[in-house]
Amino acid sequence: MRLKRVISVILFVPMLVLANESGHHEVSMVHSDFFYRVLNFGIFAGILYYLIANPIKEFFKGRSQKIANQIKEIEAKLQESKKEEELAKEKLSLSQEKAKEIIEDAKMEAKVLVENIEKKNSELLNSLEKHLEDKMEVEKKKVIKNSIKEILEKGIDSNDIAIDSSKIVSLISKKVA
Repeated sequence: MRLKRVISVILFVPMLVLANESGHHEVSMVHSDFFYRVLNFGIFAGILYYLIANPIKEFFKGRSQKIANQIKEIEAKLQESKKEEELAKEKLSLSQEKAKEIIEDAKMEAKVLVENIEKKNSELLNSLEKHLEDKMEVEKKKVIKNSIKEILEKGIDSNDIAIDSSKIVSLISKKVA
C-alpha cells in the first residue's frame, strides 16, 4: 500500500509542476506536449496495471491450478488403469494356468476311462471266448452223442461184423468229423 502512494506522488507531482507553466512557447521537443503524453500514458498504464494485474494473475493462477488438477486426475486414472491392467494380466495368467490344469485333468480322466473301457472290453471278450468254447464243447458233445446214437440205432449188420475194430473206429471218426 505504501508503494502505491509513493508511485502516485511520483506521477502526480511532475504533472502539477508542468501544469502550472503558462504561456505559449515555440514548438520543439523541449517545449512540446510529448513528455506530457508519455507521462499520461505512463499514468494510464500504471492505473490499468493496478486495476487489471490482480484479476489477470488470479485468472492465470486459476487456469494453472485447473491444468495441474487435470494432470493429477489423468495421472490418477493412468495409475488406476495400470493397476487394472496388472490385475487383468494376473487373472489371465491364473486363467491360463487353470485351463492347463483342466486340460491335464481331462487327459488323465480320458486315460482312466480308456483303461477302464479296455479292461471291461478285454473281460467281456474273455467271457465271450470262454462262453464260445463252452458252447462249442457242448455242441461237440451233442454231435458225438448223436453220431453214436445213430450208429447204435442202425444197429450192427452181419456185414458189419466182418469189419475189424480199426474199421469201426474210422467209421465213427468219419461220422464225428
